[in-house]
Order: sequence, then structure tokens, then C-alpha cells
Amino acid sequence: MTKGELAKQYFLRGHNCAQAVALAFCEETGMKERPLTRVTIGLGGGLGRLRETCGAVSAGAVVLGLCFPDKSKSEIYALVQQLAKSFKEENGSYNCGELLSGAGIATDTSPNAQLRTAAFYRKRPCADLVACAADLLAALILENE
Repeated sequence: MTKGELAKQYFLRGHNCAQAVALAFCEETGMKERPLTRVTIGLGGGLGRLRETCGAVSAGAVVLGLCFPDKSKSEIYALVQQLAKSFKEENGSYNCGELLSGAGIATDTSPNAQLRTAAFYRKRPCADLVACAADLLAALILENE
């Protein structure tokens, strides 16, 4: 199973975009599910549902920091920028609001998480976006080990 497929499964089980990506990398980060879920919870919905940077990309930044503890700040920044650039090339943006509005979804910034229903999953591109982010992140980690 790819990291993208694993992240997509986590998302479809009710985790937010950031949590889904981060949880796909528990082994690589050395973190257990519960703390990694809590560390990334506020990144979902483009940072607390503000619809800014996609939580899947933000979680990638967290994972990179955890996977490469000996890299400098500048080296981590370069990896994060590479991830964001690749994600944008694949999806047209890394901005949550743009990704949702491009799919015809209103960009509600209420702090209230939406109920996860079949209709929620059908209309959102997020499951595929977390899969994309996780696969890009896995390739980036492999390239830089």
C-alpha cells in the first residue's frame, strides 16, 4: 500500500486532511498515532478551517521536521518549498480555499467541523489531495534520506 493510499484511508475514516497525511508516516516519524493526531489537528481545513494552506501540505512540513531532525532550518524550509511546489504543480494550488472553490464547494470558515457523511466525501476533492500530498512527501523523504 502506498503512503497516498494509507493517507486516503485515514481521511475516509474521519481524520482531517493534515492528520491523514501525518498518520501515514507514523513509522518514519517514530510517533504514535494519538500524539501525531493531536499535534496536527489544528492544521486541518487550511489551518483551523481558515482555508489557507492545505492541511495535507502543512502536515508534510511537520513530517519533514520529524523525519530529518539533523537538517538545518534552511534545509527543512527548502524541502517544504519543494513539497508545496510539487503539490501546486499537481493540483493547481496549495491553498485550501482555492482547491475547494475549484471543485465548486463554498469555502466556509466557521470553526465548526462538518459532519462526515457520504455526501461530504462525494463532493470534496480532499481524499485525493491527501493521497497526492502523501505520495509526494514519501518520494521527497526517500530522495533525501
